[in-house]
Amino acid sequence: MQNINIGDIYEVYIDNMAHEGQGVGRLDGIAVFVKGALKGEKVLAQIDEKHKNYLNAHVEKILLPSQERIMPKCIYAGKCGGCTLQHLSYKGQLEFKKQVVDDSLSRIGKINTIVYDTIGMDNPLYYRDKAEYPVGIEDGNIKSGFYASKSHNIIAIDSCMIQSDYSIEAMKTVREWANNYKITVYDKKTGKGLLRHVITKIGFATKEVMVIVVVNGKNIPHKKELVSRLKRNIENVKSVVLNVNKNYGNQVMGNENIVIYGHEYITDFIGDKKFEISPLSFFQVNPVQTKVLYEKALEYADLKGDETVFDVYCGIGTISIFFAEHARKVYGIEVIPDAVEDARRNAAINGVDNTEFIAGKAEDVMKDLCNKGLKPDVVVFDPPRKGLDKDVVEASIKMNPEKIIYVSCNPTTLARDLRIFEDNGYKIKKVQPVDMFPYTYHVETVVLMSRKEDK
Repeated sequence: MQNINIGDIYEVYIDNMAHEGQGVGRLDGIAVFVKGALKGEKVLAQIDEKHKNYLNAHVEKILLPSQERIMPKCIYAGKCGGCTLQHLSYKGQLEFKKQVVDDSLSRIGKINTIVYDTIGMDNPLYYRDKAEYPVGIEDGNIKSGFYASKSHNIIAIDSCMIQSDYSIEAMKTVREWANNYKITVYDKKTGKGLLRHVITKIGFATKEVMVIVVVNGKNIPHKKELVSRLKRNIENVKSVVLNVNKNYGNQVMGNENIVIYGHEYITDFIGDKKFEISPLSFFQVNPVQTKVLYEKALEYADLKGDETVFDVYCGIGTISIFFAEHARKVYGIEVIPDAVEDARRNAAINGVDNTEFIAGKAEDVMKDLCNKGLKPDVVVFDPPRKGLDKDVVEASIKMNPEKIIYVSCNPTTLARDLRIFEDNGYKIKKVQPVDMFPYTYHVETVVLMSRKEDK
């Protein structure tokens, strides 16, 4: 490795892919992660970074292409940091995501189990129902789009192959309004300036549109003109909201919302279940695959109608409401009080009366319910990327439910947590990756665990 220098170019055979989509090969026995390379390719790779035990590089030339390599569909491919797998066929993407889950379980969790083929989409385009567009200045003009990979450099865009056309049009309308009226843009170095982000939420089934303008203040000039332009340019605008974010740093949204047009929420459906989505609500970004994901979780739970279910990290109640018609009682647990209020309202909207939503830390609520004599037959987890807190795992093991359903957006933390459950009386029965995020390296996974005595 001493003879390998930054800027040097080497021929590398790519024999694997890393979890973020880089090709992996070896130079003098050292792992080299090659951005833009695919498994099975021979490439000329230029060294970008040297680390103690590995190298980072990028493709300079492809000598032998993979059969799964395709031409990217998007004109911003390689610039925008969003869709990092546009050069890989959709079949190849599904195989890659299965491999990522399998590798994580075996390497991190030391778990030997069958991982099923990834469930993909019939049409993996224009699938997102939410977008966050950062705003900046370039040559005196306001620009908006997405960040370049691993940076806060904004790539200005006018189209996107995974976002709704409504979303792109909303972003462009706000940008044109801001340029026309010389709206100031937030500068995180000084803390001054007004406009920070444009966020869109789209009801895929209802076609309702929410536009959220994140500002460093509680008001904006020329807001009537903004609303007028949005109504003129975008069909079905139901809500225009100012989100107040006066915080320093990279936090996208603040906690205060001011509706300047329409309603404080939009509605959408997952299957036949209706949900109200507010500015701060978490709602899965791919409603088509969310239905697939939840149906698989429900299949794994195999509810007979008399079970008590704990839905931990329940958000606005989507999984709880899906499970409720098949269980005796569902307890939804969520730390964010506003989300709990949304969950209660969504349950009422769907005529579901056998759910109870509780605000608080998962481990505290679970212990409290256990002390009250409530014992879950099934526990469902859908945690953030950091996975389960240690106390949540311990509380779950102590409750000893018959089944645990783990819905994960991060194979690394999933593998870590599954190892603990395997060491404490549970057996992994089924592992199903679901492609919620086509053209990116992200993958969702639903796992069924049951007590080992139930083999």
